[in-house]
Amino acid sequence: MEALNASFVPSPHIPATPAKVLRKSQFLHFQFCSKPSSFVQSYDRNKSSSKILTTLSSSVSTETSDPTEPALETDSQQETIDWYAQWYPVMPVCDLDKRVPHAKKVMGLDLVVWWDRNENEWKVFDDTCPHRLAPLSEGRIDQWGRLQCVYHGWCFNGSGDCKFIPQAPPDGPPVHTFKKACVAAYPTTVQNDIVWFWPNSSPEYKDILSSKKPPYIAELDDPSYIKTMGNREFPFGYEILIENLVDPAHVPYAHFKLLPVKLDREGGAPIDITINKLDKEGFHASRFGGITNFMAPCVYKSAVSLPPKNGNEPQRRGLLLFFCVPVGPGKSRLIYTFPRNFGVWMDRIMPRWVFHLWQNRILDSDLYLLHLEERKIMEVGPTNWQKACFVPTKSDAQVVAFRRWLKTYSGGQVNWGGKFSGALPPTPPKEQLMDRYRSHVVNCSSCSLAYKSLNALEVALQVISFGSIGAVAATKQNAMSAAARTSLVLMAILCFAASRWLAHFIYKNFHFHDYNHALL
Repeated sequence: MEALNASFVPSPHIPATPAKVLRKSQFLHFQFCSKPSSFVQSYDRNKSSSKILTTLSSSVSTETSDPTEPALETDSQQETIDWYAQWYPVMPVCDLDKRVPHAKKVMGLDLVVWWDRNENEWKVFDDTCPHRLAPLSEGRIDQWGRLQCVYHGWCFNGSGDCKFIPQAPPDGPPVHTFKKACVAAYPTTVQNDIVWFWPNSSPEYKDILSSKKPPYIAELDDPSYIKTMGNREFPFGYEILIENLVDPAHVPYAHFKLLPVKLDREGGAPIDITINKLDKEGFHASRFGGITNFMAPCVYKSAVSLPPKNGNEPQRRGLLLFFCVPVGPGKSRLIYTFPRNFGVWMDRIMPRWVFHLWQNRILDSDLYLLHLEERKIMEVGPTNWQKACFVPTKSDAQVVAFRRWLKTYSGGQVNWGGKFSGALPPTPPKEQLMDRYRSHVVNCSSCSLAYKSLNALEVALQVISFGSIGAVAATKQNAMSAAARTSLVLMAILCFAASRWLAHFIYKNFHFHDYNHALL
């Protein structure tokens, strides 16, 4: 998934070994740079240091040692992470509609996210009406700005208090004030244009934001940075999601021919990654002269700096930011963005959905194999990952670091608090498993609008096509010139062909696109 940063950059050919490709791909995420050749110049200047890093890479057996072991800083009491005492990202604000409630799931909890216009805040509630347990996400926001259950009309304010029960007589007992009539309201905040929530509604956590805040990324609030966001649901778990995100070595193989740089699947070279620190808060690593940071349990950040084009410009900086959300066993959500302070003009004129077309192609290209990989890991048991997987090189250092963190502080897997039996959902047909519409389009305001507009255009082209043929058929031969008839027939053919091409484009980019890596 690191290959997401390579979307949309027209790039000259670079001879590609994995180490060189990955160095290149780190820079390529600064999309739509005015002079992509600057990346090549930067690459050339650092070529010698890259060779040194390659030379330093060595094989190590994980049975006796591994690339991260020297950096492990184990807490003296081996404290475990409390998964229900963390801030979790839910969705980017740009993909939430203030007019309607939204159903989401995080850490096995069914949530409803809605905009409380009385307090001008996003709220996250338990998605269950206390009356008959109907989902509040299927309801509406009434004229007073309250969340109303669609089943019997019960209404709730931004604190979760029931304010109105239509069936209760006005002269009867105020049953709407009873504690059992309330909805669980979770601590919620908006930070970096993302809605975050704390998955515990106990009163002791009401003011948790004053003592513990979500990880803050300053660049996302810096107006000089561009920060187009995206989100995607995946049919594999949080563990596999992060494992894939922190692994640069898979890029030339799993994403072959999907990046604007020629990748070499036949060669290869070591990739030197060093884990500098690993503790309960996550880990820090260095590679290619850049710094990466896993901020447990949700944020993976990789920073890249480029020299200024001239002495008067500030240093060009960019980030890869991945917000990883544990949804349930075998399910996860990714919120991603690549903020940068240069080459921003294209992001300002191109709609988000255009970027998402290519980014989703990259995300889809290894989705199926990750889904299957997770099932193999579950067969041997996630606590046996270090024994089952052979990871002898430094290119796997971040993967091993994450698995070591997970084993040390959480027993090798997410603790769902007994909500699940541990079994993964069954594998559906591939077309359903990789359905881009359900996993992205319906959750993205930009792609959803584009999808509706393109479908409307397809219908309009068909109407024009059939209308043109109908006009020719209904008009007497001597009432229309031969040139006019030919023009109408030609327009009908072109419009019909365009509608068929558009239908294929919509299906391939908004529904399903398969990958046969053997034939690429």
